[in-house]
Amino acid sequence: PDATDDMLTLTKRERDRKEALKKGGGAVEVKQSSWRDLEVTKRLEHSLINGISQYIDKDVEEARQKAERPLHIIEGPLMGGMNIIGDLFGAGKMFLPQVIKSARVMKKAVAYLIPYMEKEKIAKMIAEGKDPTEFDENDDSNFAGKVLMATVKGDVHDIGKNIVAVVLGCNNYKVYDIGVMCSCEKILEKAKEFNVDVIGLSGLITPSLDEMVVVAKEMSKAGYTQPLLIGGATTSKMHTAVKISPNFFTTEHPVIHVLDASRSVTVVQSLLSDNKEEYVTDIQEEYDEMREDYYAGLEDRYFLTYDQAKEQKIKIDFDATPPAPTPKTIGVNVVEASLDEIVPYIDWNPFFQTWELRGRYPNRGYPKIFNDEAVGGEAKKLFDDAQALMKEIIANKSMYLKGVVGLFPANRTDEGEDVMVYASEEDREAGNVLDTFCMLRQQAEKESDDPYLSQSDFVAPAGYKDHLGMFAVSCFGCDKLVEKYESEHDDYNKIMSQALADRFVEAFAEYLHRVIRTDMWGYAKDESLSEEDLLKIKYDGIRPAPGYPSQPDHTEKTTMWNVIKAQELAGIELSDSLSMMPAASVSALVFAHPESSYFAVGQIGKDQVESYAGRKKMELPLCERWLSPILNYERD
Repeated sequence: PDATDDMLTLTKRERDRKEALKKGGGAVEVKQSSWRDLEVTKRLEHSLINGISQYIDKDVEEARQKAERPLHIIEGPLMGGMNIIGDLFGAGKMFLPQVIKSARVMKKAVAYLIPYMEKEKIAKMIAEGKDPTEFDENDDSNFAGKVLMATVKGDVHDIGKNIVAVVLGCNNYKVYDIGVMCSCEKILEKAKEFNVDVIGLSGLITPSLDEMVVVAKEMSKAGYTQPLLIGGATTSKMHTAVKISPNFFTTEHPVIHVLDASRSVTVVQSLLSDNKEEYVTDIQEEYDEMREDYYAGLEDRYFLTYDQAKEQKIKIDFDATPPAPTPKTIGVNVVEASLDEIVPYIDWNPFFQTWELRGRYPNRGYPKIFNDEAVGGEAKKLFDDAQALMKEIIANKSMYLKGVVGLFPANRTDEGEDVMVYASEEDREAGNVLDTFCMLRQQAEKESDDPYLSQSDFVAPAGYKDHLGMFAVSCFGCDKLVEKYESEHDDYNKIMSQALADRFVEAFAEYLHRVIRTDMWGYAKDESLSEEDLLKIKYDGIRPAPGYPSQPDHTEKTTMWNVIKAQELAGIELSDSLSMMPAASVSALVFAHPESSYFAVGQIGKDQVESYAGRKKMELPLCERWLSPILNYERD
């Protein structure tokens, strides 16, 4: 604690000195000591705690000259600094961006020392008469524990996993990050090879939930005894308790949902401590209770039959409010935009969520978060860093945007549950269907008279000249930037690059939707909304994405890719689990009717799944697998 206080006091003094200079008070406390005047081990601790990498090579070299062994620098001032950071982060006195900056300093310091440590080990082996070629570069005996981390098969999202890996690394855990799209076989093979203590699975898209269940089952079959951690945007404590936990959970090897990076250290520490049994028993009891509540809730919940739900759909009067006029451009167009053009469309709120910075009421959300007493200062620093990197990316064109838009004549089917698209007006008249988009309908009983919605309700039946739009867009170049920062041991800018790529592509989607409404389709030529109002969705029409609540089936992306040729024309690929590649990608259907709205399909019954599988010409078990998260029954 004394070291923490000393460092924070010096930091404050430095800040006060700079403020005094700004205000013209340069003569005030001119002789006050700078942290650079401290003894070298204290300077190293200060650099770590404050995330300053500017002097790290120079200070580490000075410390190495004085130390008996290079390892003593890591075990002494470097680990001392990281322990203080762990304490401050755990106590809520330090925030994630600061921790990531500190990790960058630590990595650079260790990278500087590694050649000297390896040289020392080899010399020692020779002195002991051992063969130096047998030197083990991967010796991990000095760590508090070993954790394997992987994004599961078919999923390419790893920003959250990267953050957790850095935070665990800051707390002296050896993290083996084996990357994205990892098959179950690879995960199990690497866990055995590295002899890890804990396995962590990450995923963002809903098919990843099912893949996590597969991994848990296979771990059980193969007799693995490592605790299994579950994390990622689409995961939840409830899904972990209900679907994953029963396949693997025991007191020795529990399955635990980890909400965010700040919880990961506590979870891993608890699992590797003497109090593990007590900790795991508490979680087991909580998950058992959640499971019971979940199944009791299903019994209490009533679902309409599929036919009843169809009877109670929304009935839009397409004579009173006709479909939007014919688009100016029918067919497929490749679209590009400069990063400069889309910057005004950026929604910064998810950016701060990525970095786990959350303001309290009334300072929730951007830009009010800057006024928050607890996180405001750090949020502003983070935002300024983002602006600086964004300017650099725009200036050197290291990221760029590209996508495909399709606008087609469309009508819902006679049954009213799907939407047929045509290549041209002539094809519509001739009945030549280009492809069919299958939709899902709400079935869970409502306590109101609200209709049971499906996206197909928003498209007019045959006899009307309606249309359907769609697009897929990506931000390219992020992977190369990530590789660059990884090679420089710079996790902070690596994660910042990924966070910005996500913001760029979401802003591109917002920008493109406006272009579609005002120009390409042109049904809202006179729209003059501010960017702020756009983010509040104050326009006619919607752009729901396949795999999200209004159409939770990712397989509809394959139909879209076939229709707009997203891979051929823009280089946007789909993985086995239909995750879009690159990771910073967005796809959506575009509905123009003013009565179209966003909604959540929620859980659905077997009668609808059977109908849906038949309409998609898909085997029922395969269809059930893809729809697994929304089924109101257990799959066979």
